[in-house]
Amino acid sequence: MRRITAVLAATALVLGLAACGSDTDESGAAASPDATLKVGVSPVPHGEILTYIKDNLAEQAGLKLEIVEFTDYVQPNRALEEKQLDANYFQTVPYLETEKQAKGYRFTALSPVHIEPLGLYSKKVTSLEALPEKAVVAIPNDPTNSGRALNLLAQHGVITLKEGAGTSATQRDVADNPKQLQFRELEAAQLPRSLDDTDASVINGNYAIESGLKPATDALALEKAENNPNANLVVVRDGEQNDPRVVKLEELLHSAEVKRFIEEKYQGSVLPAF
Repeated sequence: MRRITAVLAATALVLGLAACGSDTDESGAAASPDATLKVGVSPVPHGEILTYIKDNLAEQAGLKLEIVEFTDYVQPNRALEEKQLDANYFQTVPYLETEKQAKGYRFTALSPVHIEPLGLYSKKVTSLEALPEKAVVAIPNDPTNSGRALNLLAQHGVITLKEGAGTSATQRDVADNPKQLQFRELEAAQLPRSLDDTDASVINGNYAIESGLKPATDALALEKAENNPNANLVVVRDGEQNDPRVVKLEELLHSAEVKRFIEEKYQGSVLPAF
């Protein structure tokens, strides 16, 4: 009986190891290029871009895609860390670096795909000059995008930042605020809805488009694409960037077809970064 038990246990161990070997390579990425690649995205424009790829390019390239939508900036990285996703496509390198420092994620950023210019919007005024004294201006509450928002306002002369504040500027770095603007920090996804309650709000491009705003024409102030470090890109766990499925996705995301899709669909509200 003992001998039979030992044999069964050894057989189970061998089968278990064999199963592990068939599912993953040495890096932990899926070994089979035919397996479905599960990618977490913000719905707009990331989800729309991947849906275009899935519907028009993926089959011919031999890539199976599953697109999982998230409505915030926290869950996609958490899901990637917990291996609920194979990759995500929603963030910029500065945001990723902040997340890695705060939460210890071991992630790798791939090549820039597109830029969503951050913009200042309002339902109350039609120009920066018309912002009233002590106007309430909402900005994103995460460190990366709040710094972007303050830099946007500084670039357009609404406030002045301390020398050297850089992209990580906070409200403490505001050196001059001639209109005594009152900043209200909100979760990025809530900013479009805040327009009813603020004089103006600085809104990320994806949430602006999703809410029906057109950054290229509706924004009172808009980030420039030139030398903009805030391009959106695909992120994977460290060591999985050579997964053949990820390599295929990267090739498709940086194809002429996708570049044309972005330019034609978003008309300057989203810009190719390649």
